[in-house]
Amino acid sequence: MKFINTLMTPTEFTQIQTFLTVAETLNFSRAADRLGVTPSAVSQTIRAFEAHMGQQMFQRTTRSVVLTEAGAALRARMQPAVREIAAALAQTRSKGGPQGTVRILSFRSGAERFLLPLLPELRRDLPDVDLDITLEDALDDPVAGGYDFAIHIGEVVAQDMIAVALGGELRQVAVASPAYLTGHEVPDHPRDLVDHECILWRWPGQRHPFPWEFSENGRWFKINPSGGLVVNDKKVALRAALDGLGVAFLIEDTVRDLIASGSLVALLEPWVAPFPGFHLIYPQQRHMPAATRAVIDKIRAGARRDAG
Repeated sequence: MKFINTLMTPTEFTQIQTFLTVAETLNFSRAADRLGVTPSAVSQTIRAFEAHMGQQMFQRTTRSVVLTEAGAALRARMQPAVREIAAALAQTRSKGGPQGTVRILSFRSGAERFLLPLLPELRRDLPDVDLDITLEDALDDPVAGGYDFAIHIGEVVAQDMIAVALGGELRQVAVASPAYLTGHEVPDHPRDLVDHECILWRWPGQRHPFPWEFSENGRWFKINPSGGLVVNDKKVALRAALDGLGVAFLIEDTVRDLIASGSLVALLEPWVAPFPGFHLIYPQQRHMPAATRAVIDKIRAGARRDAG
């Protein structure tokens, strides 16, 4: 039987490394900085890789770089293998403790509660683990983005991911300041919001504001309120509500103290119901890198302390 050499050549390895770096950054200059080469070298390597593959991997314009369908498919296939190689190298290099880089994607509010307070502990107890944290409220696919795990609200977790609850259920509540309510009638039903100035929130990357969801007799229904202020950051919506600019729809945990102090008034509470809270999510994999497992265990332990 003829021996088939399945090892990559140095040129192929360089092309794959360059391809994955550009696919992650979607910017030739940033990819060049990471790789320690010039942008022209990155461009030449990508052109050679595309010629070798017989497929165009990127659509390039003067303003943007995006993956083609073939490029996106190749990246998705390669990412698990690259993570396995990185895990094997880190484990081999390890001198007893977890080692390597852990890339984390998190909703901002989830990070503020479960991740950011733990940073001193993580850096102290895992000194050889580098943390690469991205705070983003957009519904990005953590696997496609090359992240090791994510902290997302349970109701947006993909079915093929492992999801571990970090806290209890959440509620969203409509709130307004006493100053705003002085000049407006308190709504008795969510449909009464049509007569109010509402502060709307939009998922990053989406064109339309997110609908407000309420529950009646165990069934959820949506309201699409109107208003002259649309934001993509919940803290901005909260600030606007405190300034008396209208009614905002916010996670109850973030406004509980302001409601207790009288700075905000909770509205429409009979129609507010709980929904799945924050979850730590990651892909199913045979061998999770020791560094990733160590960070996950720390976050879960911190969440248990927080709940207790």
